[in-house]
Amino acid sequence: MTGGERGSVIVGVDDMSYSWLAADWAAAEAESRGCGVKVVHAVGSGAEAAYGEAAGPGLTDEAAKAAAAVLDDAQARLAAAHPGVPIETGLARGDPAEALINAAEDADVLVVGTRGRGGFAGLLLGSVSRKVAAHAHRPVVVVRGDTMNAADRPVVAGVRDERDEEAVRFALAEAELHGAGVRLVHAWRPLTVSGLMATQVSHLDQERDAHAQLLNHAARPVAEYPTVRVEIELTVDSPAAALVEASAEAGLVVLPRHPVEGRLGLPLGTVVHAVLHHARCPVAVVPVG
Repeated sequence: MTGGERGSVIVGVDDMSYSWLAADWAAAEAESRGCGVKVVHAVGSGAEAAYGEAAGPGLTDEAAKAAAAVLDDAQARLAAAHPGVPIETGLARGDPAEALINAAEDADVLVVGTRGRGGFAGLLLGSVSRKVAAHAHRPVVVVRGDTMNAADRPVVAGVRDERDEEAVRFALAEAELHGAGVRLVHAWRPLTVSGLMATQVSHLDQERDAHAQLLNHAARPVAEYPTVRVEIELTVDSPAAALVEASAEAGLVVLPRHPVEGRLGLPLGTVVHAVLHHARCPVAVVPVG
């Protein structure tokens, strides 16, 4: 199976060390799925300068050789670590995020790393990974944190509302693939009475019942995976804080990505954005709605 066929895993790499963690995760995922992995290295408009070359209308020989070396290195590493996985490589020109999104149009999952290039940005998510997670039409896994012993840890799925069945289904499928359990987590903050008065118990009970109904609706795909162990958790907490905490014991956190609400809405939403920056394990972002 080649990387362009349905059922493939696409991974974006560059010459930074963190991308090898993503590449290894992608190859292991492809191995579990019984499919191939396509390794994509995108060379943007500033590639010549990045490789120490003068800018010109086309990719210079030196820049082309350096880019090809990145792909050759990735293929060699993955072939040694995952000898049974078909590996395809691709060099793309243009905006790296757009190149990855286009390459993954028919793939099962697109995998990227976390860190950006240089300076303080290197401590954070990285613009390419952020853009891919915000705009890809396929599920995106951002590989970060602890990737060891993932099979021994549950898949945590964050549920926001009734539209999140597809994200729950993705989490269940991943858990079934790896023989793991699933924790469906819905965290919410109660509506407080104005001033300093505490929330009335009756109002809190009503809110809890409404949120429980929401979670049960999103959990309907559970019936499609009878062999997967599922725990359903309804908790009063900040959604981002609850999911980051849960990530410490998870092999994967799965989050829904909702359409942007309003002109000033964040493309990823505040919860997804926070979890991508602070989770302690890989995070899958699944477009829904």
